[in-house]
Amino acid sequence: MTQSIGSRVKMLRESLSFSQENLAKQLGVDRTSLSQVEHDKRPLKDEELIQLSKIFNVTTDQLLGIAPLPDIRLEKTEDILSQRAATPRINVPAKNVKKFKEVLLYILSKVGAKANVGETVLYKLLYFIDFDYYEKYETQIIGATYIKNHHGPTPCEFIKIVNEMIAKKELEVVLSQHFQFNRKKYLPHRDPDLSLFNANEIKLIDDVLSKLSNMNAAQISEYSHKDVPWIVTPEGKSIDYETVFYRVAPYSAREYNDEDLR
Repeated sequence: MTQSIGSRVKMLRESLSFSQENLAKQLGVDRTSLSQVEHDKRPLKDEELIQLSKIFNVTTDQLLGIAPLPDIRLEKTEDILSQRAATPRINVPAKNVKKFKEVLLYILSKVGAKANVGETVLYKLLYFIDFDYYEKYETQIIGATYIKNHHGPTPCEFIKIVNEMIAKKELEVVLSQHFQFNRKKYLPHRDPDLSLFNANEIKLIDDVLSKLSNMNAAQISEYSHKDVPWIVTPEGKSIDYETVFYRVAPYSAREYNDEDLR
């Protein structure tokens, strides 16, 4: 490892514009303890390592420096930048960022008030919306990049897009105590722009929310672990959308005829 774990935590915190106080609150420790971690004067506990990987949307291997971190770029234009081999770069076109925001706001407007719908549940709802729509219509609705980790599919772009929305006062973060950790919920401050959705997109989102939004974080994570795209993807790697065509019931969102199966 070229960086200590403390330096890596600090780098990730600053890249997401989190203050020490903000991150410490999410982690469930005081600011002094977090400062000690960042200066390598206090080791991370196992449960803190897992919690930090959730907060930063990375795997524990990426957090420890065993695997490279993705470089998330939210593009302001439709230009696609070149890929760098050393650090996986995820370029998110402006149109995808806009669609991501509106889908998230739509989800929050429909089910965000439910006590169970925290950040983990939102991750899985977005995953099933994206992958179900791709399986059914062979085109992307959001087109987010999801990595496989032990929490289930995780949208890499989520934190950067949400931070942008918070800065624009489109969202507010609400932290509440859940067992020994803080649960993060999101309160929308504007309605979604429904003009960006077609009828098929609205129907599929509603279907996913009807089917899955009553699950708690543990239940929906366990459910996602039995979906073929998650099963066939190596730990820490991005999940290929094409793997949805190998799904089995009850996960398949598409009715296949005999010709499709040949």
